[in-house]
Amino acid sequence: MILVADIGNTNVTLGLLQSRALQGTWRLNSRIMRTEDEIWILLKMLLESEGFALEQIQGFAISSVVPNLTPVFERLGAKRLRLATLNVTSELDLGIKILYANPQQVGADRLCDAVAGYARFGGPLVIVDFGTATTFNCITANAEYLGGIIAPGLETTATILHQIAAKLPKVEMQFPPALIGRTTETSIQSGLMFGGVEMADGLNRRLKQELGEATRIIATGGLASILMPHLQTVERVEPNLTLEGLGMIFERCAR
Repeated sequence: MILVADIGNTNVTLGLLQSRALQGTWRLNSRIMRTEDEIWILLKMLLESEGFALEQIQGFAISSVVPNLTPVFERLGAKRLRLATLNVTSELDLGIKILYANPQQVGADRLCDAVAGYARFGGPLVIVDFGTATTFNCITANAEYLGGIIAPGLETTATILHQIAAKLPKVEMQFPPALIGRTTETSIQSGLMFGGVEMADGLNRRLKQELGEATRIIATGGLASILMPHLQTVERVEPNLTLEGLGMIFERCAR
């Protein structure tokens, strides 16, 4: 089995893959700084709680957008798992061509999304990832990663709004009962959630004008399932796309 870790600015999502099938997923808070020994203890507990053992792990791959945490997980692989860590970068042979002006600027999570998305759905394709940032990743029919759009994530916007406006509370990421809010909380929720839907649908329509009407649009990320019932342009939600892409890249590059 292959252990994969998607290291984001809000969460570290861990997955255990066997023959590309996810056997389990777990989340850690990436804003709490931990040593490789602490992560190893947590990992061991999480695996054992689901009936897995560390000895079953035969490979380790990470995608990281948090430079301070990258070496921590690399040391975890070397010291505790005794495995070389595959760290996803644009310099690997990913099976897709990166047409970004500077390929090194593309986040590893976006590359994993693109690899898995193209493998499963072909192109042209737009992958909307609702995470700390909301990203739109565009892949052509010829497996070319063009680039895309980066917008503030909904949770990030909610946190900043609360921090800079003393009287505005931090709210739950859920849709209010009506578009017109009757309280400060529901007014903020309406702006965040319905505003997020309109932004996503509006940008997706513009992207289809550039890429062609045959473009498929899928979504991933923590808030994708919550937003999906209100999205008109998204075909389906694939919540574990980044982890699946990590596994595919490991299979291609680590053998």
